[in-house]
Amino acid sequence: MEILLAMVVISAVIFFGALLSKGNERQRRAIDDLREQVVLWAVQDLKIKREKLARTVQVPDPLGWLNRHASKVCGLELNLQVLEMLEDPSCLVCSSSDHTVKVAFSPHSPAELRRFRNKKHSRLSTFTGQNPLPALSRKGNAHELSVLNGGLLFDLELPLVWKALTGHDLEMATGLWLYEYF
Repeated sequence: MEILLAMVVISAVIFFGALLSKGNERQRRAIDDLREQVVLWAVQDLKIKREKLARTVQVPDPLGWLNRHASKVCGLELNLQVLEMLEDPSCLVCSSSDHTVKVAFSPHSPAELRRFRNKKHSRLSTFTGQNPLPALSRKGNAHELSVLNGGLLFDLELPLVWKALTGHDLEMATGLWLYEYF
């Protein structure tokens, strides 16, 4: 009789444990669905706000815009001055106002620059190539400027700034890389 009672109690505990487990799983799924709906709502809300602002995107001071974002990423007040625009790979070389820090802005990531450096080039390009980017991808500090650290309209303002400073269009770039060198 005692064994039968112990078996019934153990069975009841296992049964109620399974019911609790099933209830907890159902509650977890409901919370996950709710979280997913909140995320979708937040993304849609940001898209609506962004569309309203995107119609009026202007950058009156491109160098100031670039300086503000570079200073935020580097942690230094740079007061940038544009030195030159270089091609193949494209980059904008700037210097701080006191000429102690030089930075290069490029739409190319360090991985792309390493592939470019490893590609075969003509011997003539070694004499004429003054582009610092292939060497910087290995030894310089690289910081990515993107929507994550540049603001809600960064990817809409970036092509306007690049066009104003370099005279070239920036196609399909959502971010910009800042390479520091001294």
